[in-house]
Amino acid sequence: MKIGFIGTGVMGNSIGRHLLEGGHELSVFTRTAKKAEDLLEQGASWKNNPKELAESAEVIFTMVGYPKDVQEIYFGENGLLANAAEGTVLIDLTTSQPKLAQEIAEAARAKGLHALDAPVSGGDIGAKNAVLSVMVGGEEDVFTRLLPLFRLFAGNIILQGPAGSGQHTKMCNQINIANNMLGVCESLIYAKKAGLDPENVLRSISAGAAGSWSLSNLAPKMIEGDFRPGFYIKHFIKDMKIAVEESERWGLDLPGLKLSLGIYEELERAGDGDLGTQALIRHFDFAEK
Repeated sequence: MKIGFIGTGVMGNSIGRHLLEGGHELSVFTRTAKKAEDLLEQGASWKNNPKELAESAEVIFTMVGYPKDVQEIYFGENGLLANAAEGTVLIDLTTSQPKLAQEIAEAARAKGLHALDAPVSGGDIGAKNAVLSVMVGGEEDVFTRLLPLFRLFAGNIILQGPAGSGQHTKMCNQINIANNMLGVCESLIYAKKAGLDPENVLRSISAGAAGSWSLSNLAPKMIEGDFRPGFYIKHFIKDMKIAVEESERWGLDLPGLKLSLGIYEELERAGDGDLGTQALIRHFDFAEK
């Protein structure tokens, strides 16, 4: 298939590579051209803007930073919706607002296009190993038709419901992670204060009822002081804010989510927004305990 990809960042680069390895023709556009160099070397072609990319693809994936970026790429005279050929499938992998996903789906339907909101979870590790979890909202027949593409970079792909459902499911995912990350940090701090070897503690608790993806994959990085981003703090803050906005719209109070958000915002104000989410441990001065 002729596939377009917009947003070849930490995760998008790996996803694009899997699509190429699957035998598909890939064209890419990203605001920072340097981030696409690896894919271009592997055979992808460069497009100068979303309009140019839309005119040459049957399926278009987008994976950008913020809802405002999604809005810019999809709407307007140079956007995907205005320039994609009838029948094109637009798949947004960005974690974004459910309402925006619904607006894109409605606009796509009016133009004879198809749209899926399909945010992912699993970070850079999941993307590299092609085992991402994909939460999809949209039409079932379109989802079924695109499953072979999703399977090239994901291991768990579930249609959650109509447009916007993928984004709502991703909010559930991020709420869980937000609370879990606090628990991971506090357990390491406790272990350190008790005079235990944190690595030994991890070997015990990660195999029991406390086990989680964050405990197995991010706690070791916390111990090593490795804060390179698999997922940026600044993007996690964006996700948590969306979840807070949605929950407040329903009159739902989520104190754990708000606590985690507040701490991450402190780190961002301190200049840590471009670090990985595991840098939450810096709030607790782990190295000093």
